[in-house]
Amino acid sequence: MNVADRDTKDVPLEARLRRLDEILARMESDDVPLEEALRLFEEGVAHVREAERVLAAAELRVEELLSSGRTRKLDVGEG
Repeated sequence: MNVADRDTKDVPLEARLRRLDEILARMESDDVPLEEALRLFEEGVAHVREAERVLAAAELRVEELLSSGRTRKLDVGEG
């Protein structure tokens, strides 16, 4: 696991999306040095991957609720 993955593991989804907006705005500016752009890109990828995992878990839970009416604890921990 790289530093970006480790630093973003416990970030709530809403904060993750706000940070992605910040990263995008910074990368779209004309004055971003290459090393910073690469670091931001790596952080952004980590946020996107973790957000996809959280959303997939939530989608699975919704599908289970709709199909069976039974519930189970939503596990968004290390997967």
